[in-house]
Parts: sequence; structure tokens; C-alpha cells
Amino acid sequence: MTDPHGPGTAPELLSWGQRRARWVLAAAVLGSALTFIDTTVVSIALPSVGADLGAGSSGLTWVVNGYTLTLASLVLLGGSLGDRYGRRRIFLIGVGCFAVASALCGLAPGITVLVAARAVQGVGGALLVPAALAILQSSFAPGDRARAIGAWSGLTGVAAAVGPFAGGWLVQTTSWRWVFLVNLPVALAVALIARRHVPESRNPGACPQLDVPGAALLVAGLGVLTLGLTAAAADDPQAPVTGGALAGGAGLLAAFLLRERRAASPLLPPALLGRRLFVAANAITFVVYAGLGAVFFVLVVALQVGLGFSPVAAGLSLLPVTVLMLLLSPSAGALVHRVGPRLPMTAGPLVAGLGVLLLGRAGPGAHYLLDVLVPATVFGAGLTLLVTPLTATVLGALPTEQAGLASGVNNAVARTAGLLAVAAIPLVGGLGETGLTDPARLREGFPVVMGLCAGLLAGGGVLSAVVLRPTAREDP
Repeated sequence: MTDPHGPGTAPELLSWGQRRARWVLAAAVLGSALTFIDTTVVSIALPSVGADLGAGSSGLTWVVNGYTLTLASLVLLGGSLGDRYGRRRIFLIGVGCFAVASALCGLAPGITVLVAARAVQGVGGALLVPAALAILQSSFAPGDRARAIGAWSGLTGVAAAVGPFAGGWLVQTTSWRWVFLVNLPVALAVALIARRHVPESRNPGACPQLDVPGAALLVAGLGVLTLGLTAAAADDPQAPVTGGALAGGAGLLAAFLLRERRAASPLLPPALLGRRLFVAANAITFVVYAGLGAVFFVLVVALQVGLGFSPVAAGLSLLPVTVLMLLLSPSAGALVHRVGPRLPMTAGPLVAGLGVLLLGRAGPGAHYLLDVLVPATVFGAGLTLLVTPLTATVLGALPTEQAGLASGVNNAVARTAGLLAVAAIPLVGGLGETGLTDPARLREGFPVVMGLCAGLLAGGGVLSAVVLRPTAREDP
């Protein structure tokens, strides 16, 4: 590890409690919080964006999916870039890219510019998210790494809890544009801290070749597939165009898999597909996070457009989820240690699915406490049972030295599932081009979407019961 403050010298690894260690943790937390908060806050702003820019369902879904597409497709490449060129350097580039794109989002004159800027935001996120964790892993002494990563997890969780409320308040009291512009001072603070306090680090064994063609195929495949799903939801879809896009996207993804079999340094090493537990855990991730991605997107929009709640109330609807996960995730981790992942990963999605079904019953005149917050609490309890065991199973499915790869692949799988689910919402909910901005149409489609999401979550629970062994912790 090379310190920017002393070229050619290797600094001592940081210990918990050191002043510089606190600054390094602050940079990683604030940088990661930019992307975590952005994921939830933007959905709250969508009704205001649609009203201001005249966007329909397809435009609003692309505001979310433009970001998710580039983030999901490039996060593995971002990790490789950090290993090769320096985690601190790539982290700073990611923060700068995210800040510039946030400014473009906040000043966007129309929906096309906003979607394009969101895609650039996703590129920034794909660079800074894997670099943030790699910085903690490489900067702290082995005995303090778990504590640093635990603090990072808890503090970013607090940011995620505050984010929806803050975003709702900004939308309600100022403008949706400030949801993006508020990122600028935070990004400036992160850049200043990182430049001054974060040591540089690289992986000397990193492969000199980057799988840029593989990343390009993945971006193109997911993008064309998402375009096809969005086009299929139009009120008057053109079947040849839609079918061609869906087939083209599938073909590009197949080409990506073929490329990975031959690449010198693949984003997705083919050997991973032979690890039964790793494949099973990621299959569960895909099913469950497809449901979760759709819930987090459509709930806050439906509460505002369909049921008339304020942006602040819509943001606070997810607060029970975050609070329960913050308070009870350590207990869920202890439960996995005692009984293995199968029981909590079966029960968790089933409980979460019940909460989603109850949320889908909210209609005109809904009582906020009984019809929104209580079901959201049930939903949060199920997620708390699920997320920690799922993460532990994914990381435990590969050798310790491949923990970064395991986490990166799982992150990409989860975001890809959300990407495709959000693109499909107007189609499966019968919302068409106007459904996300038409109160009557959204009220009609909302229970359908939530019922399908509950089914995906329940399917994830059943899949866990079938494919996981009662005490599975590592791939045989």
C-alpha cells in the first residue's frame, strides 16, 4: 500500500480509534451514503418530476433505471479498476463523476437530459461503491477491519434512514431538483477528506487486462432488455420493436456469458457457476430483490399519486424497515450462527411478502398508521430476517480471499433484478404510459403490482427451503 503523503513508502495499517482512521471511515461512509440515499430518495421525487417535466410512466421508470443500469453493469469493472489503478484514485474519480452528474440532474431542462445524467451518476456509483469497502479493507489492520466495516454498515444505515425523510422534506418544501443538488456539498466534503487522509492502495496481483468488452456487452444487454420491457408497457406497443428489443437483449447477455468463458480476466469467472451454494444464493437474491426493487419504487409513488399522501409521509413509510434492520440485524447474524441460513432465509421472505400484501390493500381513505406503517413494520421484520443471512451465505460460499468478488457479483445480481423489475412494473400492473401519473389508474394497478411482488418474495422463501441445506455455510 502506497501512501500519497510519502511516495514510495508503505504506511502502517490503521488501528481503531486513531484520528486518521476516523477520517478514512468518514470518507467511506459519506461516499457510500451518496449512492445509498440516492436510490430511495429519487423515487419519492418522481411524482414531482413527472408533473414538472411532463414525463409519463416510461420516462419516470428510466429516471430510476438509467442509474441502476450503469451501476449494476459496471460495479464489477469498478472494483477491478480500483485494484489496478488505486482504490483512492478510483474512489475520487467516482465521487467527482457522481457530483457532476448530480448537478446535471438538478439543472436538467427535460426528461431526456435527466435520464442521461442519471446514467452518468450510475457510472460514478459503480466506481466509488466497491472502492469504499476496499479502502476500509486495505487501510485498517486485520484485527480492526471487521469493526470498521461494521461501523460503515451501521452509519450508512443511519444515512439510509434519514434519507427518505430528508428527500421528502426537500421535495415538499423546495423542489425535486434539490434532491440532486444537495449531493454537491457532501461530495465536496468527501473529496477533501479523501485527498487529505485516505491512503492509496492497490492489488499487486491484479490482472493487467480489464474485461472492458465484457462490461460493454453487459451494459448493452441489460439496456436493450430494459428498453424492450419499457416499450411493451406502452398503451399501443409495437410488437416487432418490442420483441426485437427483448430478443436482442437476451442475445447480448448470451454473448456476455460466452465472452466470460474466454476472457483472460472475466468480470464473472466461469468457475463460480460450479459453486452450488454461490449459485443458489444468487438465484435467491435475484428473485427476492426483483420483488424488493419493485416495492421500493412503486410504494412511495402510489402513496403520493394514488392515495394523496405528502412526500414527507411517503418517505417516512419506509422508516420502520430501516429502523428494524438497524436494531435487529446483529441478532439475525447471531441466529444464523446458531441455526444456519435456511430457516431465516425461508421465513424472512415469507414474512416480508405478507407485509407487502397488506401494503397492497391500502386504498382511498387509507389510515396511515394501520394501513401503511403497521404493514411496513411486518415487511421490515421479514427483511431483517433475510438480509444478513443472505449476505453471510453469499460471502461464505467462496473462499475468504474471494470475498470481494462474491460481494460484487451479488451486488450486481441484486441491482439487475431491481432494474428489470422496475422496467416491468407498468407492463405487469397494466399501468401503460400514464399509470404512474394517473391517480385512478395507479390505484387500480397498485394491488396487482404488490401482489406480484409478494409472490416473488414468497418464491424466494420457498426456493431457500428447497436449495439450502439446514446448516449450509460453505460450498461443498
